[in-house]
Amino acid sequence: MLKGIPKILSPQLLKVLCEMGHSDRIVIADGNFPAESMGKDAIVIRCDGHGVPELLDAILQVFPLDTYVEHPAVLMEVMPGDPVKTPIWDEYKRIIAKYEKRGDGCVGNIGRFAFYEEAKTAYAIVATGESAVYANIMLQKGVATDA
Repeated sequence: MLKGIPKILSPQLLKVLCEMGHSDRIVIADGNFPAESMGKDAIVIRCDGHGVPELLDAILQVFPLDTYVEHPAVLMEVMPGDPVKTPIWDEYKRIIAKYEKRGDGCVGNIGRFAFYEEAKTAYAIVATGESAVYANIMLQKGVATDA
């Protein structure tokens, strides 16, 4: 065991977060996301049984967000006409604001199919057991200035 590392971060996930370089992206996917088919060229990490918020909080404790882009955290937009509500997004924004001096202003949205295309180029996809819909979030890594 290591001190100061959230226990939810498995050795595999820690290794991937460490390997990632500036501008690499990681998707934290809900349970409905097609992680294996989208992640054919990515590292897919299974975190079944865990929700996105708890993983997002743990990852952001060790993962700097990119300061050179406006939205280093990106959510999948709800499809037009879909009556789904996304209260989990408020939780994500609160978590991000805890670690990011820009607050939740660094969170953006892109359409579902654009999100899928971006996810195909991600370094890694974390497949969770999150049951909320439209609960996918993509993070772009920045430079650790205080490491």
